[in-house]
Amino acid sequence: MIECTYDNERKKHPAPATHGDFPRTDARRDGLDQHSCTSLGHEGALGVWKKFELRATFGVTFVSQDGDGDLLVDCPESFRNSWKGAPDPDSLTNMTSAGSLLRLAIAIVVAASIISGQAAAAADGPDARRPRVPHPCQEPAAYPFCDVNLSNEDRVRDLVSRFTLEEKARLLVNMGSGSNITRLGLPAYEWWQEALHGVADSPGARFKGRVKSATSFPQPILTAASFNKELFNKIGQVISTEARAMHNENQAGLTFWAPNINIFRDPRWGRGQETPGEDPYLTSIYAEYFVRGMQEDDEYEGQNLRTSGKGPAQLKTSACCKHFTAYDIDQWYDVDRYDFDAKVTQQDLLDTYNPPFQSCIEDGKASSLMCSYNRVNGVPTCADYNLLTKLARGTWGFDGYIVSDCDAVQVMYANSRYAQTPEEAVAYALKAGMDLNCGDTASNFTVEAVHSGLLNTSDIDKALHNSFTVLYRLGYFDGDPLNDPKYGKLDHSNICSPEHQDLALEAALQGIVLLKNDQNTLPLSADKIRSLAVLGPNANDTVNTMLGNYAGPPCVYVTPYLGLAQYVPDASYHPGCDNGTTCEGRSDFIRGAAKVATWTDAVVVVVGLSQDQEREAFDRTSLRLPGQQEELITTVSRVAKGPVILVLMTGGPVDIGFIKDDPKIQSILWVGYPGQAGGQALAQVIFGDRNPGGKLPMSWYPESYTEVPMTDMHMRPDESTGYPGRTYRFYSGDVIYRFGEGMSYTTFSSSFVSAPSVVTASANSRQSCSQRQRDSPNIPCSSADNALVCNSMKIEIVVSVKNDGPVAGTNVVLLYHTSPTAGKDGSPLQKLVGFERLYLESMQEQKALFKVNLCRQLTEAQTDGTWSNLIEGVHTFSLGNSNDPKHEMKLIYEHPS
Repeated sequence: MIECTYDNERKKHPAPATHGDFPRTDARRDGLDQHSCTSLGHEGALGVWKKFELRATFGVTFVSQDGDGDLLVDCPESFRNSWKGAPDPDSLTNMTSAGSLLRLAIAIVVAASIISGQAAAAADGPDARRPRVPHPCQEPAAYPFCDVNLSNEDRVRDLVSRFTLEEKARLLVNMGSGSNITRLGLPAYEWWQEALHGVADSPGARFKGRVKSATSFPQPILTAASFNKELFNKIGQVISTEARAMHNENQAGLTFWAPNINIFRDPRWGRGQETPGEDPYLTSIYAEYFVRGMQEDDEYEGQNLRTSGKGPAQLKTSACCKHFTAYDIDQWYDVDRYDFDAKVTQQDLLDTYNPPFQSCIEDGKASSLMCSYNRVNGVPTCADYNLLTKLARGTWGFDGYIVSDCDAVQVMYANSRYAQTPEEAVAYALKAGMDLNCGDTASNFTVEAVHSGLLNTSDIDKALHNSFTVLYRLGYFDGDPLNDPKYGKLDHSNICSPEHQDLALEAALQGIVLLKNDQNTLPLSADKIRSLAVLGPNANDTVNTMLGNYAGPPCVYVTPYLGLAQYVPDASYHPGCDNGTTCEGRSDFIRGAAKVATWTDAVVVVVGLSQDQEREAFDRTSLRLPGQQEELITTVSRVAKGPVILVLMTGGPVDIGFIKDDPKIQSILWVGYPGQAGGQALAQVIFGDRNPGGKLPMSWYPESYTEVPMTDMHMRPDESTGYPGRTYRFYSGDVIYRFGEGMSYTTFSSSFVSAPSVVTASANSRQSCSQRQRDSPNIPCSSADNALVCNSMKIEIVVSVKNDGPVAGTNVVLLYHTSPTAGKDGSPLQKLVGFERLYLESMQEQKALFKVNLCRQLTEAQTDGTWSNLIEGVHTFSLGNSNDPKHEMKLIYEHPS
């Protein structure tokens, strides 16, 4: 921390009698512009001075105190330093004002980006040696399992045959210490690494060494709002590059348990922030492209994996689809994920809960699958042979290892009592198809399970074979990783690179959603706005709220306040709450924030949630903003001198019906948890350097929706009970905002250019359209508009989009399908079947091509868990908005003559 003192004198004020936690002053009114910065010091509880704090993550808190009891940060200069270029050397020495202090902070942040954020690495010196990475097969000729000339299959078989039963038990769990088999030259290996939106702190990934941080992208819920499959893939590539680099620094393994592709079914779920949202199609695409980036880098040729000739393709890192399946309750009142039995219909499993996992396996070729804590229809997922072996491995062709969620095997006997003993739990899981136990139950009880006849050694060998095959595909048994021809040169210098950090910023920019913009209030003009109030509990947080959960130390951390302060001569900050987003018990903080709003040209209020309200093992019970945040918003909006921009930083949706249509709130933005560059992205959007183009990946419900039990897993409505259904596909009630909603600073028009009006299918093709047979040859059929071959069963739809406005912008085109039976017998009201993201200059027109697979996307799930035939009748395609054009296509079957 740098303590900043005034040159001429140190201003001291006694702390208020009621509290002295927040130093506060208004440097503008005090007229104290001259500062110098000295080393850290503290002069006691009553010694209060202007201070500038630069945290280890390079987040900035710039606060001080005056006698009025107002917490206020003043930044009296405009900063528009390039975040991509080198810092201006003059800015490192210009210490003449409070604004210059902020300029110094920005320069430090930029410098940190350029040197990859690895401060400790510089201390090692340019000639510092790379750390030794423990690895097996240091003497390759010693065993056949080390012979790179053999197939992976033969090498794994040889390796597993050499383990004793006790050693096999130790190797069935994730923990590294147990896997140290010295006599065979196997070092300890920790399987558990996390990489939800960047390499994260986890048992196997450590930020103690030359790598001190990693690029932290937005939480997936915001990334998904970009509707950009290429972005999903690129983020996976960057994360896997940094993961490989950390492995080469001996700070991480190669197996990463991401992504989370559960459906965000209920808005109260604490882990919805980790997911791509509520739609199975969007989530499936995210799963496919993210996993491709994590595992294969550029080794995809078209839609196919390039293989080495020795079996499945080699892996850059291993990605894991989790949590299989129907897992979306953590802790709701007295219901927890360990005891919960999800009662799910076969129809809902088929078209909602399971499609992302099918896509992750079939299209993404994921090498790992995680079974969840919960039971599904009475059976723990980690003990369900039908799910793990018959469906995932048999039907979908999964080729990898299946890991339990952590301690899920223990949960089988300790919580759900599905098993009576730990030995039974281990036997159930291994026989069902689980290969690796995150936890220690398998290592402690497998041997006894064998001796008591509950388990065969062949079950254990099969599990080890599946797990170790993935390590072989990762090259773990091919010698020193630093000698790997493709990835061996990656090291700490490849982490937090400018390119990676640019992508983190770009991801946040593409995801931010504009929800309201009365009178074109946004973008603000930096030439006209000379003073700006940045208010609210998430405006300048010090607890990494923007990262969400499952995060590592970020390369930089740019809060909304720090980002916005670059654009105006006079930026002032007040939290409005004294205890973060909980925001309870301090009305004087609301008054202090309102006071700032009375004299600034514009106000940005950054409110929302944090991990205090939504997180793993903690679900919400209300959709309203916490504590006094609603009062903060209304109080500030009533007294504000200029326009008020409301920024919602949340993972899940919130009910802002109380203010949504209030004319005193001119603009509303949702920023999710935007990652390390969130404040910079927000500032660029608010001041018009970027035009927002994100769309909501989930529905926003009113508070009344909390009357629906979170434990009811049905997707479809039930008129007999008044159950309203879930998500835009089945719910037709009131919403605050719709799935897919999002505005722009420009206007777009769209139209259907070409699409078949009539499709005539062979009568025999009724039997060909099965999702389980979708790769099988189908019977040719014909169309009135174009020829179809039923082995692909695709139609092409071309949509034209024009930017009719004065500025460039991005339009996300969402293509929906409505069946002839929509809303009847469990058929969705509509469903997403395609999306494209188009960037258009002013008055530019582009076309988007959609290839819709009739079998995969136009059939309906039936109550028995099978797919319907193609449905005769009029199928409607639309682009989401009620005023957008629609296209009708009639599907008929030809009758044999």
